[in-house]
Amino acid sequence: MNRRLQGVGMTSRRTRERMINRLQEQGIANPAVLQTMLDTPRHIFVEDAFASRAYEDTALPIGFNQTISQPYIVARMTELLLERGPLDKVLEVGTGSGYQTAILAQLVKRVHSVERIYPLQQRARRCLQDLRLRNVRLKHTDGGWGWEEYAPYDGILVTAAPPEVPEPLLAQMARRSILVIPVGDGRAQTLMRITRTEVGYQMEDIEPVSFVPLLPGMVS
Repeated sequence: MNRRLQGVGMTSRRTRERMINRLQEQGIANPAVLQTMLDTPRHIFVEDAFASRAYEDTALPIGFNQTISQPYIVARMTELLLERGPLDKVLEVGTGSGYQTAILAQLVKRVHSVERIYPLQQRARRCLQDLRLRNVRLKHTDGGWGWEEYAPYDGILVTAAPPEVPEPLLAQMARRSILVIPVGDGRAQTLMRITRTEVGYQMEDIEPVSFVPLLPGMVS
């Protein structure tokens, strides 16, 4: 691993180890999720000015009024998605910085990730290439529509909050698949896990969260 990926000082592996200890104290227990987050250099997904803060438990700006989610939220959502076993094909709505994408790509067989803001998608693509993660497909599109071409998905993870669950995403869920999504307006958001059953959808409220809104349209 080159020096940039390995990190030094506040971006070093020792700093990542402190982040993992904190995640365990916060209740994250999945060993595969914890190991993957230990091994993944979060600092390359943020702007250089924020690299020294990359392993703090906070969201950080990545431009275009978007953020990279705090490590706890990334770990929690990933753990919820994988709680019932390994997954083959996952859709991520909101590539953003690419950090959540990178975590998923090391834990599932295939990741299909959509992003409405083209410059963010391209920056994420470079980070994923630097990490040599080749099981990810990226698409520039309105996230609320998902990615029907590769549906149905064994799991869907959404990294921005719509006021209600988009119908296209529900339609792209395979039987017994899981959708992890923040839902709500403004500060009144709830992280939900939705399981598609043989007869409908089982919805669980997990915990209060705060995400940027899931906006329609595309930005070139």
